[in-house]
Amino acid sequence: MVNLLKILKVFLAIALLFLAFNLRAPFLPSIKFYFFLCLLAIDLALIFTEIKAFTPSKLKKKFLNKTILVIACLSLLTALTVEIRFNLLKQSLFHAKPSQIEKLGQHFIIGYRDSNEVKKLVSKKAIGGIFLTTRNIKNKTQEDIKQEISALQEIRRSQGLSPLWIATDQEGGVVSRLSPPLTQLPQLSKVISESANIEQAKDKVIKYAKTQASELSTIGINLNFAPVLDLNKGVINPNDKFSKIYKRAISSDKKVVEKFALLYCQTLEANGVRCTIKHFPGLGRVETDTHLESAELHTSVNELAQDDWVPFRTLMSNSQAFTMLGHAKLMAVDAKHPVSFSQKVISMIRNDWQQDGVLITDDFCMYAVYNSQDGLRNATVKALNAGADLILIAYDHDLYYEAMDALIKADNKRQLENELLIKSSNRLEQTKKALYGLPKVLPISGTNG
Repeated sequence: MVNLLKILKVFLAIALLFLAFNLRAPFLPSIKFYFFLCLLAIDLALIFTEIKAFTPSKLKKKFLNKTILVIACLSLLTALTVEIRFNLLKQSLFHAKPSQIEKLGQHFIIGYRDSNEVKKLVSKKAIGGIFLTTRNIKNKTQEDIKQEISALQEIRRSQGLSPLWIATDQEGGVVSRLSPPLTQLPQLSKVISESANIEQAKDKVIKYAKTQASELSTIGINLNFAPVLDLNKGVINPNDKFSKIYKRAISSDKKVVEKFALLYCQTLEANGVRCTIKHFPGLGRVETDTHLESAELHTSVNELAQDDWVPFRTLMSNSQAFTMLGHAKLMAVDAKHPVSFSQKVISMIRNDWQQDGVLITDDFCMYAVYNSQDGLRNATVKALNAGADLILIAYDHDLYYEAMDALIKADNKRQLENELLIKSSNRLEQTKKALYGLPKVLPISGTNG
């Protein structure tokens, strides 16, 4: 019985060591600090009890005790090292060159849990926008949200900078991050399917989009991560905990998606909100959930071009929508990288399709990126070097510091494609000028240091 208890302690110590190595992984970010303290407390308790078990006469016989002690010490040191490294990295950001912080920071939209921290980042010109979700609006009225956003935008105005992107995920239906206090609307598919004919469906979609745009713009949201352009291919996987495209897709018919998504986006644009078409290259055929694991899309380019990509190409050409790059690998084009940081796929959009709209990645906190072969740091550098404009870090904003540090180090080593960064900066600024009806500015040229 005693040996069994010690063996269980060995397994506990090993588990703690594993958790210490992954202390900064994007899981349970709201309790990460308390988890760190708990980890330290258990490690210290193990160390104390095993040291107490030693006696000079039995020292050589205490193999399991020594094993537990060594592993617990390693876990403790690892946890402290990981936490200290993160805090040093976080502080180093604020000591980087202000011009460099501004140049690179404009390419991030981040979620947050601490309003004071996000204010500091805005004050340092370290981000290009924020993402609001349920945790940011709990127990708040529309006026409360509006005032918080206005305070951040006022900081930008005082700096002489263009407004922040203020983004949310208000698709309607199961993904309605700001409802309440905003109106809870059904998913677009339901609005369309319950209409008696095409004309009635058009009227309902316009009314739907106007309601959404009015409420969003009133509180200061200028970017909505909707609509979903993934076609409903009827793929249902019990391990799909978050994507659930079959519930969120507008239709299985590309023409229906094309028609009503375009109408939706054009209505949002007319009312001061940019829409975001997602999740390119289309997740309707993908069986795995990129929040939790890697994913592959094996469909041929020809078949996708005639089906899944029809709505994407139509909206890219006929609206000012942002395009969200998903994390599935488009195997026919690039079998090594998720689309969100694939040079080959983004080059196809930019060069082959001649599309110059804003490209934003899906959340880089997802497993398909964070645990990819490249990891978060390399993925961030590759995304911008491929021609993406915005990196979304929504779920765990602490990953922003790691990603930003990767960009700063790459910039210092001249490993960033400066010409692409200049084009991206111009693209983002001109998009804001068009959104707010401001006069266009001359493009930036030359170095952007």
